[in-house]
Amino acid sequence: MNVELLITAVVAAVLGGGLAFVLSRVKSPPVAPAGEAEQELRRELSRVESEWSRLRDDMERRIDAEVNFRLKDKVLEERSKLEIALDKEREEILNLEKRLLAREETMETKLGQLERREERMEERAQRLESDRQRMTQWEEKLKTDEAALSHKLEEMAGLSREEARELVMEMMREEARHAAAHHVRQIEQEAREDAEKRSREIITTAIQRMAGEFVSERTVSVVPLPSDDLKGRIIGREGRNIRAIEAATGVDLIVDDTPEAVVISGFNPVRRAVAKKALELLIEDGRIHPQRIEEMVKKAEKEVAREIKEAGEQAILEVGIGSVHPDLVRILGALKYRTSYTQNVLSHSVEVAFFAGMMADELGLDPKIARRAGLLHDVGKAIDHDREGSHAMIGGDLGRKYKERPEVINAIEGHHFDVEAISPYTPLVHAADALSAARPGARREMMETYIKRLRDLEAIASNFTGVERSYAIQAGRELRVIVCQDKVDDQGTLTLANAIARKIEDELTYPGEIKVTVIRETRVQQTAH
Repeated sequence: MNVELLITAVVAAVLGGGLAFVLSRVKSPPVAPAGEAEQELRRELSRVESEWSRLRDDMERRIDAEVNFRLKDKVLEERSKLEIALDKEREEILNLEKRLLAREETMETKLGQLERREERMEERAQRLESDRQRMTQWEEKLKTDEAALSHKLEEMAGLSREEARELVMEMMREEARHAAAHHVRQIEQEAREDAEKRSREIITTAIQRMAGEFVSERTVSVVPLPSDDLKGRIIGREGRNIRAIEAATGVDLIVDDTPEAVVISGFNPVRRAVAKKALELLIEDGRIHPQRIEEMVKKAEKEVAREIKEAGEQAILEVGIGSVHPDLVRILGALKYRTSYTQNVLSHSVEVAFFAGMMADELGLDPKIARRAGLLHDVGKAIDHDREGSHAMIGGDLGRKYKERPEVINAIEGHHFDVEAISPYTPLVHAADALSAARPGARREMMETYIKRLRDLEAIASNFTGVERSYAIQAGRELRVIVCQDKVDDQGTLTLANAIARKIEDELTYPGEIKVTVIRETRVQQTAH
């Protein structure tokens, strides 16, 4: 409570009480004569004033006492608050002093550590300076010794500094060549599976899909005749029969001096088969004219289509892979009329299927899936050149079209590593394909081409420096190269083998692989007397 308001209230109460007292004394004055009344009134007033003075003095004392009491309580309360605040401030100051003391101790400790570290750094700097001076002295001494040694070596070797440097550089270059040859060999071993046959496979596949002429025996068919009299009837009046046959079948009919035979020439083996079948039917029927030719060609096309379907069904039955889509069976049977390096593609596919199945058995895989992938791996070769893409990609598209398993589709697309393998069946089919193609006698070639390839192999090796003799062995599958000992060292044989292999790949076309073996022989002879 405010002190000033308290004092005001007390004064008001006192004044009110005194005024009431005076009024009580004045309201009922005793009846007295005027003179006495005036005196009485004065006396009364004097008493009132005296009483008033007393009351006022008393009230002032009481007010002073009350005010002093109130002020004292207020002062004590404020002092208590101040003491509490001072205690808190004092405690905070003590805590701050403690932290400052602890920090000061920490700083003194760190300062001591820094001083000791500085002393160690100064000692280390002194040692380093001493070591630098010694190193400088050693360098000067080494330079002097090097100059003396170089001079002595020049005197002993009879070589100048430039000549010695050139000799060292030549030695370093030779070591670098050897290291490069070793590195090249490692790289080739890592990339051999993917790179060696790639270019030849692309060319071979393109030839097969284009049904192009690569050996004459595979682009012609011979139809035997009962007698040479039929040649004139086949040609017809003014050549109308032979033109009708060629127009209906899309092949060339060659009627020459060959006794009792007619040659059918064409790049498409299916068309050649249709023409041969139609001509055989015409010869059997005996009636040869344009209308009859058209009828027999249609009949021959149906028979060839039936044979194609039967060939596909027979291959599926032989391999034992279960049901296959009828359209895919027909496409598979068309491989009967395709060849690769004179190897029948359908027979090759059946063989690959058996190889893949046997390897799958050994590895604990499903042989049925492996045989299915092996049989269908070259199905893309049955599609002619009117469709773009490699035969592996075309085969994969056919597999997807006819709802084959993902493992089979991936094996078809990846048997030449065109796509990444997602199952072990893909490398199995690739290995089986290589086994079937490399099997002795699987692929034949003309004698002239074979002999020429052997001679070219030996000629390529003989043109390299240091080669003494070269021999093509194992039917051209391996090339043995004998080098001169004094011209080619052991490390140089590796470089020479790599160079010969690269030149063979660049200049020759051949099926399979050719192994290059470089031989460097050292013979020592002594005679005992």
